[in-house]
Amino acid sequence: MSQSDTALIEQMYRDYWRYMISKDVEGLRSLMAKDYILHHMTGVKQSAEVFLSGLTEGTFNYYSAEHEDIQVSVHDNQASLTGKSRVLAAVYGGGKHLCRLRGDFTLWKEPGGWKFASSRASTY
Repeated sequence: MSQSDTALIEQMYRDYWRYMISKDVEGLRSLMAKDYILHHMTGVKQSAEVFLSGLTEGTFNYYSAEHEDIQVSVHDNQASLTGKSRVLAAVYGGGKHLCRLRGDFTLWKEPGGWKFASSRASTY
């Protein structure tokens, strides 16, 4: 496991949340593989484009994220990341709530660098 890969992937997770809060669609897209899939807590699966549309249209609103734990495991050109963050969010028309969100990400190392291939959201 490369220490630099681990540090880079940890930073990608921090950037992911920073981009979600600022609704920086291009920043998020730069972190995601072309076929990225998000698995919501509700069981809904969304492509990157559908999710990013929900972000810009106000379906998903994120206000802050405080990262409590980030665990990365790298194996050749594949990696996994589990991040636990306290997130202030309002989604699907609901009010603002502080949630303890766990994100389980898979990553692939592509010619341009690491990309998130999928993520699964849950609580902890």
